[in-house]
Amino acid sequence: MTGQDKLLNLKTTSMASKVIHAIYNDDDILMHAVKQTRAAHYHIEEVYTPFPVHGLDKVMGLEPTRIAITAFMYGIVGLAVAITMMNFIMIEDWPQDIGGKPSFTYIENMPAFVPIMFEMTVFFAAHLMVITFYMRSKLWPFKKAENPDVRTTDDHFLMAVDTAHHDIDKMSKFLQDTGAVEISIVESDDDH
Repeated sequence: MTGQDKLLNLKTTSMASKVIHAIYNDDDILMHAVKQTRAAHYHIEEVYTPFPVHGLDKVMGLEPTRIAITAFMYGIVGLAVAITMMNFIMIEDWPQDIGGKPSFTYIENMPAFVPIMFEMTVFFAAHLMVITFYMRSKLWPFKKAENPDVRTTDDHFLMAVDTAHHDIDKMSKFLQDTGAVEISIVESDDDH
């Protein structure tokens, strides 16, 4: 490959592609439009909504979330921390006779420790799930919002559809027929 071919290849790969933003004003129309768009084999980049739309993830063909699996694992970690902490503090390090309860073994005291074990399980699961969600969603403190249209935080819905290898005019007409109240074509970087 010559230097000029490499430069041409670099220019074509770093160029921005076009994305159509179709704006809808009703969530039922949006759901129907997503179904039609997927049936027409157009690639939906993202859908922005002002509130969670039930079933949209399934209609878009997104994989189910695995946050419940992580919640279970984080709960087990919390339970293990609680058991280890209580065994060390109340049995090994500084055993005390509280209310006449024996402090010879952990098993003898376990009924008194159940509320602490429950609370630590919930504490670890809840807090670590939130941290995992923020990290997975790339929601860092002071991050600039990636919302392409401010109306999607109020009362409109936006479906971003990739135009690669498709006729833009035909796609625009198709999206207008699905019930979009507004269609706009924007440049999108390939890095996202």
